[in-house]
Amino acid sequence: MRRLHNSRAERSVSLPAVGTLVNEPAYAGLVNEFGRERVVEAIREQVEAERRGDADGSARQAAVAGRLRSMVAPRLRRVINATGVILHTNLGRAPLSRAAIDALAVGAGYSNLELDLETGKRGERAALVSGLLAALFGSDAALVVNNNAAAVLLALTTLAKGKQVIVSRGQQVEIGGSFRMPDVMRLSGARMVEVGTTNRTRAADYDEAVTPRTAVLLRVHTSNFRVMGFTESASLAELSAVARRHSLLLVDDLGSGAAEPVGDEPTVAESLEHCDVVTFSGDKLLGGPQSGIVLARRVAGVAAVSKMARHPLARALRVDKLTLAALEATLRQRLTGHADDIPVERMLHSPVEDVRRRAAMWSVKLAERGVETNLVEGSSAVGGGSLPEHAVATVLLAITGPASRLSTALRRGDPPVIARIEKDVCCLDPRTVLRGEDETLIDAVEVAARGIAR
Repeated sequence: MRRLHNSRAERSVSLPAVGTLVNEPAYAGLVNEFGRERVVEAIREQVEAERRGDADGSARQAAVAGRLRSMVAPRLRRVINATGVILHTNLGRAPLSRAAIDALAVGAGYSNLELDLETGKRGERAALVSGLLAALFGSDAALVVNNNAAAVLLALTTLAKGKQVIVSRGQQVEIGGSFRMPDVMRLSGARMVEVGTTNRTRAADYDEAVTPRTAVLLRVHTSNFRVMGFTESASLAELSAVARRHSLLLVDDLGSGAAEPVGDEPTVAESLEHCDVVTFSGDKLLGGPQSGIVLARRVAGVAAVSKMARHPLARALRVDKLTLAALEATLRQRLTGHADDIPVERMLHSPVEDVRRRAAMWSVKLAERGVETNLVEGSSAVGGGSLPEHAVATVLLAITGPASRLSTALRRGDPPVIARIEKDVCCLDPRTVLRGEDETLIDAVEVAARGIAR
């Protein structure tokens, strides 16, 4: 113990003072680049590491420079999604189309966000997309906020604060990040009235629960799970009949926002046919930027959305110009018959034979570089809390070698490639790899495989 103590004391004495180091010529360039205060802090951290024995002083200046450059390096990086999960929440869910990306450049500068170019008077930012939403879904009113949870919160706060909202017990969903529907309900100031059971809720259950204090019937689409077996749920048509009978609003938290049929997912148009207010996400099946979209068709629904737009909370939840620019471009693509240019749409509907040809091309090119692979039948997932039982047939590129080490090497590459491990094999799913990324991915696989072989 005495020898260890003496060693530490000797090291402490031999280390130069931070104030002395920062004035040395070797650090002048760093001071000019990062400022004296940040360089002092980086030197202090380095000296402390040396004092603890976690670093040595032989390359002190390089280590300090590394600390500073790491501090300002971008944290948000482009990755290649080869997992086969189309709406991968950890990877930013829906990737934007080229048209939406181009629109971001327009939105980033000065634009007519709230200016009517025809009259020269102040315009309304919602007008940028309300007409497109009406044309695409047949709605009579629209509002866009920053995500679907915000849309539901705004709807309940505006339409049911201090009143009752009837919802099926089986629809008390929890979405990502432990965000639960009962929590949203409490935050809105509405009183939740649960009806039915976890697996069976009938229209009569809603009917019997209505009181003079009831304001809304709420349907929450269970988009991220399914209850199987002995089940029953009231249809939107049945709920609409109950709502009309009692002069109540029917609000549908649709979730994923399918513009057209996909698996058993209800579409926005189907929901609007029966409901007063419909909310859904812009960055799921719609394939646009993160946003929460509120639509209405009937007179009561239009009045409800107008009331929501005037609520003070709407100002706090409104989207910025970049989101509106990307959303407008995405909606325009769907309206003009270019939905196949939206990455999510293309990934969902690409024939498995197209995926097979792409995987085979990767395999041939990697074989030329000495990387052994083979093709494996598999399935892709929609992800993002959408269509939990809907598997999309795919063909995986299986890389020969230690799966965990290969996956780690790919993830730590530049750019990072996010693979998946299937039956102890590192696999890449072409379905979720964007157009134009093939050569970059092949290079990354070669680098990772060679690094492991060393």
